[in-house]
Amino acid sequence: MKKAYLFPGQGAQFPGMGKDLYEKYEAARKRFEQANEILGFRITDLMFDGTDEDLRQTRVTQPAIFLHSVIMAELMGDDFRPDMAAGHSLGEFSALTATGALSFEDGLQLVARRAQAMQKATELVHSTMAAVLGLDDETVERICADTPGIVVPANYNSPGQLVISGEVEAVEKAAQRLTEAGARRVVMLNVGGAFHSPLMEPARVELASAIENTKFNAPKAPVYQNVTAMPETDPGRIRENLIAQLTAPVRWTQSIRQMIADGATEFYELGPGKVLLGLLRKIDRTVKGEKAEL
Repeated sequence: MKKAYLFPGQGAQFPGMGKDLYEKYEAARKRFEQANEILGFRITDLMFDGTDEDLRQTRVTQPAIFLHSVIMAELMGDDFRPDMAAGHSLGEFSALTATGALSFEDGLQLVARRAQAMQKATELVHSTMAAVLGLDDETVERICADTPGIVVPANYNSPGQLVISGEVEAVEKAAQRLTEAGARRVVMLNVGGAFHSPLMEPARVELASAIENTKFNAPKAPVYQNVTAMPETDPGRIRENLIAQLTAPVRWTQSIRQMIADGATEFYELGPGKVLLGLLRKIDRTVKGEKAEL
């Protein structure tokens, strides 16, 4: 029996997130206050007392989810013994920090830099994302490739759920064609930009320099990275895959299947929300999945 820990990405945030940890555990309070100093603003005020709108700002969302996930892992102490780990998009930074590949300080600084770089990139081009439900991956890939403009598969979330990303006009055109091809639904997402697409290239370049200048260690358990869906422990390869992540698709379905093939029988979602447990059930109902608890 092998335990796999999953770390959520953007979209898992909720008002009040982390407040219970702050109030109950001194170690959590210290980490949150350290985060306020590193970030240069009181993210705790926005996490604990902010609105949905406050938490939807990319500069807030990404570090907030990272903090909730990583502090939870730290509070678990010796109970956090992963045989393998993976994180969805932003969650990959949480997974790498929780498993010791990155220090808390370096992980948070990279996440803050990533959020700023992505925000800047979204302001350069009118872009968006859409969730395609009820079509096979190959049909979605083909229609994206045949649609004029920039539109690409961005998140392979589960069988029959693939998110596409790109220029607004191209995404809308692809959405129309996907509906005609038999998609059950195509839902335009309320996001500020085309994440995990070539339109994130300026953000990738900016983040690459920060990643290259950050110390990476071998994690205490293999981390299945979004770009390859394969386990990595080599700091050099982890760094390369992390740089590629912003413009490459999140191969989540493939990652989960590979973890199961490598012996994972128990999955624990660590951080806010239960989005990844929902995807796990759609990928494979035979494995155990639950929230990680303190």
